[in-house]
Amino acid sequence: QVQLAASWAGLVQSVGSLRLSCVASAGTFSYYRVGWFREALGKERDLVATISRSGGTSYYVDSVKCRLTISRDNSKNTVYLQMNSLKPEETAVYSCAAALGVGVLPTAPDKYRYWGQGTQVTVSS
Repeated sequence: QVQLAASWAGLVQSVGSLRLSCVASAGTFSYYRVGWFREALGKERDLVATISRSGGTSYYVDSVKCRLTISRDNSKNTVYLQMNSLKPEETAVYSCAAALGVGVLPTAPDKYRYWGQGTQVTVSS
């Protein structure tokens, strides 16, 4: 079992940048694919990006390509989401999640077994 905690401080100006961190406090972190999701008020939780166990493969939704970068450091049990040029419509609760398995990176939330607590990111115009 892996336990995740996502952290950041929540407000950034539009066109600003920030980095989210997701730290695993238990479990063998390198066994898991890790994804970042976001859930805006009144909307469904959607995948933003996900990364393979080694970090060699990643997937991004089209709307964030070239602005967001997912990476991981298994020696630190940490996955990062670097976010640049944020837009007000990207205000949401951002959560990290871990999934077991191999092969194609999962994109659906129900494929991820363990979840961090979520962190609010607010982008002002």
